[in-house]
Amino acid sequence: MAGVSIRTLHHYDQIGLLRPSGRTDAGYRLYGDADLERLRDVLAYRELGFSLEQVAELLDDPRANTAAHLREQHCLVRNKIGRLQDVLAHLEKMMEAEQMGINLTPQEQLEVFGDGWHGEELDAEAGQRWGQTEAWGQSKRRTAAYTKQDWVEIQAATQALEAELADALHEGVPAGDPRAMDLAERHRLGIERFYDCPSQMHRGLADMYLADPRFTQHYEDVAPGLAQYLHDAVHANADRREG
Repeated sequence: MAGVSIRTLHHYDQIGLLRPSGRTDAGYRLYGDADLERLRDVLAYRELGFSLEQVAELLDDPRANTAAHLREQHCLVRNKIGRLQDVLAHLEKMMEAEQMGINLTPQEQLEVFGDGWHGEELDAEAGQRWGQTEAWGQSKRRTAAYTKQDWVEIQAATQALEAELADALHEGVPAGDPRAMDLAERHRLGIERFYDCPSQMHRGLADMYLADPRFTQHYEDVAPGLAQYLHDAVHANADRREG
């Protein structure tokens, strides 16, 4: 029931860590409810890395009781979960970099993208949606060759462009104004660092910024109303390029 081998139970009995409450006439060990509770505590502390000697000291402490053991185990488990979550976050960032073809160390990834960088989910989704397209292949090939400095420059250029878009929005510049359209064109050219982005594709991306709440929220965090403003400026710029 507990996933413990007979050999282990025999050993626990021999060292006095878990003695059965009784035995049958044939000598088989009989474990009662209290024994199972003690076994639960033994296994819990062992999972947390305690030695058998340390487990025995904890369980045989006359000042302790079941509630105290549970509180102690709860605290230890929470601490271990916190450490494991840190390890998991590190591994996920490494997976993101590997999957996205970013040749950076984990420290460099944090320096460039910050603690809030979580591209794996979007990258996996993009792979499912567009993995067979030429744009996807171009993106993988181009980003595979990018250095840390390349990513620093891309990140800085993106932030600067979004700040200028927010300024234009705050100043009341119409989305169809040449200033706004020029910013939209810079946005398109920024995308072309990853893959070719003709006007029609740029329109589709702008539509997605409003349709997908994750993208909308990104631009809304920069400035309220920016997602709609960028969308309109992109469409206006596409009309200008096509017209």
